[in-house]
Amino acid sequence: MKMPLPDNPLIVQSDRTLMLHTVRTLIDGKGVPQKDDDGRPMTEEHPRFAEARDALAVFAELEKSPDYLHTYRITAVSVWNAAALRITPEAIEETLHELSCVPVPPNVVAEIRDWVERYGLLRIERSGEHFELVSDERTALEDILGHESIRKLCSVDDTGRVWVDGLQRGSIKQALIKIGFPVDDRGGYVDGDPLSIELRETTRGGEPFGLRPYQSGAAAAFHAGGSVLGGSGVVVLPCGAGKTVVGMGVMELIGTKTLILTTNTVAVRQWREELLDKTCLTEDEVGEYTGDQKVVCPVTITTYQMLTWRRTKTDDFEHFTIFSKENWGLVIYDEVHLLPAPIFRVTADLQARRRLGLTATLVREDGKEDDVFCLIGPKRYDVPWKVLEAQGFIAAARCVEVRVPLDAQLRGQYVSAAARAKFRIASENPAKIPALERLVERHPEGRILIIGQYLDQLNHLARHFRAPLITGKTPNPERQKLYDAFRTGELRLLIVSKVGNFAIDLPDANVAIQVSGTFGSRQEEAQRLGRILRPKSDGSVAVFYSVVTLGSRDQEFAEKRQLFLTEQGYTYEIVEAGSLGVSVEPGAAT
Repeated sequence: MKMPLPDNPLIVQSDRTLMLHTVRTLIDGKGVPQKDDDGRPMTEEHPRFAEARDALAVFAELEKSPDYLHTYRITAVSVWNAAALRITPEAIEETLHELSCVPVPPNVVAEIRDWVERYGLLRIERSGEHFELVSDERTALEDILGHESIRKLCSVDDTGRVWVDGLQRGSIKQALIKIGFPVDDRGGYVDGDPLSIELRETTRGGEPFGLRPYQSGAAAAFHAGGSVLGGSGVVVLPCGAGKTVVGMGVMELIGTKTLILTTNTVAVRQWREELLDKTCLTEDEVGEYTGDQKVVCPVTITTYQMLTWRRTKTDDFEHFTIFSKENWGLVIYDEVHLLPAPIFRVTADLQARRRLGLTATLVREDGKEDDVFCLIGPKRYDVPWKVLEAQGFIAAARCVEVRVPLDAQLRGQYVSAAARAKFRIASENPAKIPALERLVERHPEGRILIIGQYLDQLNHLARHFRAPLITGKTPNPERQKLYDAFRTGELRLLIVSKVGNFAIDLPDANVAIQVSGTFGSRQEEAQRLGRILRPKSDGSVAVFYSVVTLGSRDQEFAEKRQLFLTEQGYTYEIVEAGSLGVSVEPGAAT
């Protein structure tokens, strides 16, 4: 093993925290640190920062990303996802040693080895019509049977073999991961009713069509040749990279009735249009199950909201029956990082179906990454955003944070407010409007989306800019009309609420201005950036602005959301509103 080099960028700490230096101090020929005219050390981006960032993303989670020092943490789930991609503990250990400037604590190496060894230590295998929990180490079975939560979900016969009822297959995986034992489920799947799903070579619109190499690679990695080694898991790809097409590629490989779950009715329509445009499925083979119409077909598309609807908090979820209405061979979970907790319950009963999760980020704000891991499956395929940008499959993007002072009239109210109210006051800061005006002026030919959280603020902006506003209450026909006008260029500026975060196909959008967000949601940052990442016909660079209130809770949460940008390899500029030519009143907050 190589000795650590003092100039390496990484520090590995015994609590599995990783500190990654993004810059290094410039040294002159005599080994003396260089300073600028103000006596401050002069720095440059660390030459191994980008290499380290990409290597760590495979097995660690980014927690903080200030300018000079990024913080990662190695967790059980992050290591198990790496193990599912056949990353060995030796490879992880070598990466840490190769990048570290100080010795790697032995306990960290030991914990990584233990976690990797635990992945697959327990397996579910099919034995005739039954499912058996097996291990090559008898002591592992004895260990887990010491837990009451496990014993009640299985039975042990006279020979000591451990049997699991088919309906408990998901529940026992959930229980086992909670005590640190991820299960490699090789119990296989029901085939589902057969359905020929053939991809077109030319779309119905007359355009040539075929899977890109990474799309076919993702579909093949999930399918695993039809063996029990595949058939469940998550594909992680950027917004705009064609996750829907990956889903269609999987559908063609499996050739069975398919249930597709997505985020809203607009997404349902887009899935249906894409399927009819790019596959040989007919109109009567693809149905929508929504509040507008409830048609169950061989391929049925519905929403998470539809399935989790119930009359009262104590009633049953009436539409869960859709899971048993047909003999589905595949369930696709679009935007799986948004999968509502109630769906986990029914998903635990669906372990006999192939399950594909599609997402731009595995981060969940509720911390249920382990439930996604054990019930949908491990990460099967992942491509860094910047790799696809370099290959021209998604647009290049600049990320800019614009900081504005708090409006003078709100300072007293802000200081005396509770923490949650502070965030809203800062988010709705009227001083953001002049900055928005200047940003819109900067892009006279742009297709601009202004995206926000608070309806009062968005209604005010819609009146100010005389631009249409789309919210959750906008009827679907009106939404579609506005989206179409934006696509054709008839509309250049569109204001959208949180409905703009998900599954909107606006390929010509090239400027997104985030005026308020959902606290520190990295999911949301991913979705909003994704709105502008479709490749541009002229090859132009997209721009993602976040307008935040300086020195406020708004700025604090913006820093959390920026973690996502850093994870994906984006750098972001920070500019003061005054540099845009925005008037900053005397005495404004700094």
